[in-house]
Amino acid sequence: MRRAVAVRLSALLAAGALTAATGVALSTTTASAAAGGVTGYATQNGGTTGGAGGQTVRATTGTAIHQALCSRASSSTPITIQVEGTINHGNTAKVSGSSCNTAAGVIELKQISNVTIVGVGNGAVFDQLGIHIRESRNIIIQNVTVRNVKKSGSPTSNGGDAIGMESGVRNVWVDHVTLEASGGESEGYDGLFDMKDNTQYVTLSYSVLRNSGRGGLIGSSESDTSNGYVTFHHNLYENIDSRAPLLRGGIAHMYNNHYKRLNESGINSRAGARAKVDNNYFEDSKDVLGTFYTDAAGYWQVSGNVFDNVTWSSRSGDHNPAGPNPTSNTSVSIPYGFTLDGANCVPNVVAQTAGAGKGLKVSDGSCTPQSPDPTDPGPTDPGEPTDPGPTDPPAGTNLSLGAGADGSSKASGTSYGNVVDGNTGTYWSPSGSTGSVSVKWGSATTVSKVNIRLASGSGTIGAYRLLNHDTGAVLASGSGAGTVSFLPASLKKITLEITNASGTPRIAEFETYAS
Repeated sequence: MRRAVAVRLSALLAAGALTAATGVALSTTTASAAAGGVTGYATQNGGTTGGAGGQTVRATTGTAIHQALCSRASSSTPITIQVEGTINHGNTAKVSGSSCNTAAGVIELKQISNVTIVGVGNGAVFDQLGIHIRESRNIIIQNVTVRNVKKSGSPTSNGGDAIGMESGVRNVWVDHVTLEASGGESEGYDGLFDMKDNTQYVTLSYSVLRNSGRGGLIGSSESDTSNGYVTFHHNLYENIDSRAPLLRGGIAHMYNNHYKRLNESGINSRAGARAKVDNNYFEDSKDVLGTFYTDAAGYWQVSGNVFDNVTWSSRSGDHNPAGPNPTSNTSVSIPYGFTLDGANCVPNVVAQTAGAGKGLKVSDGSCTPQSPDPTDPGPTDPGEPTDPGPTDPPAGTNLSLGAGADGSSKASGTSYGNVVDGNTGTYWSPSGSTGSVSVKWGSATTVSKVNIRLASGSGTIGAYRLLNHDTGAVLASGSGAGTVSFLPASLKKITLEITNASGTPRIAEFETYAS
C-alpha cells in the first residue's frame, strides 16, 4: 500500500546568484550537509564529514559540479556542492585541473577527498548519468535522485551503476537519496549501489532503491573480498530482482530496512561475508536471505525481523536460502551505537523518511519520524528555531519596516502588509500551504540577511526559496524559520517562496537586513 508522506526538504542555504555560463555560484558561507548526523560504519575510521568547513557552491549542471571540484586549491580542500535541477549528458563535460580528475558523461569523484554533494531547492536529478567514486575518501552524497543509468544501449554512464565505488574508497555516507532503474541487465541496467576493489566504511541510510534487476553489491567477484564495513539502515528496497545487497566477504549491518517485492533473492551473503540483520521488514518477497548462485558460503546473524508473505525455495546445489525459519550461523560485533525501531513499524517509518525530498527526516528509535534536530542544525542550516520575538532581532536596521509588500495569494483575514509592520501579532498566510510574499522598495536596496518570524499557531515551513525578484536568482533555500545569510544582493524586491509546508504557515514578519 502506498502511504502519504509529509515532505520537508533540506534546510540548507543556496549560495548567491546563479552564473548562467557555468551553472555554478560561489559563496563565502561554510556548510555541512550532515543534517541528522552520519551513522553506521561511516562514523568509523576517523568519521565522515564531507565538505564541512569548506566553501559552498551552487551547481545546476554536471559541468558546474566538475568545475567546482577543479577550482579548489587542492584535491583535498573541503567543498560542499549544492545541486539543483537536472544533471544529464548534455550538460556534463570533462573539466581539467590540478585538484580534479573528471570525465564527460559521469559525475567523477576520482582521487579526491572532503566533498559533499547535496540536492537543494526544487531538487537534484541525475538523469541517465551515474556518480562514480574512485580512489577517494570522506564523501557525502545527500538528497539527490539518480535514475536510469545504463551500461548498454544509449546513453551509457558509470558502467550502469547509479552510484559506484571502487579502488581504495574510504568513508562514504549516502543519505536520503533515490536510486531508480527501469529494468534489469537485459534492458541495459546494472547495479544501483555498488562497492568493489577495497571499498570500506560506507553507510547507506534513509534511501530508496527500486525497479532494478540488481540492488547492489559489495565485491565484484568471489576473490574481491577486501570490501566491507557497510551499514544499510532505514532504506526501502522495492521491486528488486536480486542483490539487496550481494555481499562477498567483509561485514555488513542491515537494520530497519523495508524490503518489498524482492523477486528472486534478497540479502545474498557469500564468500565468507557476515551480515548482521536486525529488525527489518520483508514483504511480498522470495528467498530474502541466504547464499545464492555459489557454493562459497556466507553467514548471518538475525534478530527481530518480520517476514510478511515471504516464500522460501528448497535448498539445492548453489541455492541455499536461510528460511523458512532463519537462524543465526555467526556472530557479528558492531563498533558503533545505534537505536532500533520495532520491525512492525518499519514500513511506516521508512515511507516517511526514505528518499530524496523528504527533508532529511530520520527516526528516533520510537517509530516516530523526526526532522533534523534544530538544536544542532549545522553552519548553514537554520533549522526550525522558535520565533525569537521582537526583543532580539538580528543586529542592524530592519529594512522591511516602511517598505511595501505583495504576494501570490493570501488567506482570508490576512494581509501582505502584516509581514512588514513590525507586529508579530499579525501575519500573512497563503491561501493554501504554499505561496509567496515579497518585500519591495522604490529603489535598489542591498540585502544580505533575512529573518523569518512565525506567528503563534503557525504550520511548519517544509521548504522555501528566497528569490531576487528582479532577476529570478535564488539567494537561499531551506526550511523552517529563523535567520538566513547570503551574498549581498542589490534589488528592488525580494520574495519568500514557500514550496512545501505542513499545515498553513503564518509569517508574522519578513525582516530584511543589509548585513
